[in-house]
Amino acid sequence: MSQPAHLRQQAEDLASPLPPLLAAAEHLASTVMLGIHGRRRSGMGDEFWQYRPVQPGDELRTIDWRRSARSDAQFVQQKEWQISQSVLMWVDSAASMDFSSDKNLETKGHRARTLALAISVLLLRAGERVGMTASAAPPRSGEIQLMRLAELLSDESTDADYGEPDARGMLPNSRALFISDFMGELAPVEAALTKAADRGVRGTLLQVLDPQEEIFPFDGRTIFESMSGSLRHETLKAGDLRDRYLTRLAERKDQLLHLCQSSGWQFGTHHTGDSAQAALLWLYSAMERI
Repeated sequence: MSQPAHLRQQAEDLASPLPPLLAAAEHLASTVMLGIHGRRRSGMGDEFWQYRPVQPGDELRTIDWRRSARSDAQFVQQKEWQISQSVLMWVDSAASMDFSSDKNLETKGHRARTLALAISVLLLRAGERVGMTASAAPPRSGEIQLMRLAELLSDESTDADYGEPDARGMLPNSRALFISDFMGELAPVEAALTKAADRGVRGTLLQVLDPQEEIFPFDGRTIFESMSGSLRHETLKAGDLRDRYLTRLAERKDQLLHLCQSSGWQFGTHHTGDSAQAALLWLYSAMERI
């Protein structure tokens, strides 16, 4: 089996248990709508959804005068969104994502790609258009697009130690998903989220880490080397670095969370030693909330 087909099969297998899991989650059961009609949210559709009070900025022509006449307040009709939404993804393919602390664990990159393709399966089946940033694969729907995404996710690789989010090709008022370890410089992440926010793009940022990166189990003489080999640090007392490392990791998570909150994005952390199904469920839920 070719690598793209194998990755797609893994993503399909990962996505297949989601409907029962979503049905068991009450906060998702009322919002998940599979099929061509997309997500149940207010928008430019034709079907009535609900009334809401008039808000500043609403045009007079949108007021439902018949409903308003039955109370002291004025109301407008909200329509159910029936236009497919565009979701653009960036998945880090830098050298740092090739790390795995145990041969029985997936690399961060493999887990990130599988999750990205699995969420694509679910979004496409829900009638959304999914693509990659930088116009590598403009957002489209259908099975052919799923195979195209699998090919891109299988082929992408860079020599850089750490990845930088690419916000090119972001469509106004679309949604986005960034998956990385976010262990490199923070400035490119901030720039990408700022650019996305300027275009009205809201999204989800998922940080994928190896379990060792959370606990720093090293002690004594240790040589730390980046996956590309370009960075190297040797110490005789690795244990002395633990507290400083864990403090900086916590600070990085707080910074990412703050950036997401200020941009209207969702933020989460996933460890490769944890359930991929749980991460996919969280991702799907996060995409529903934006």
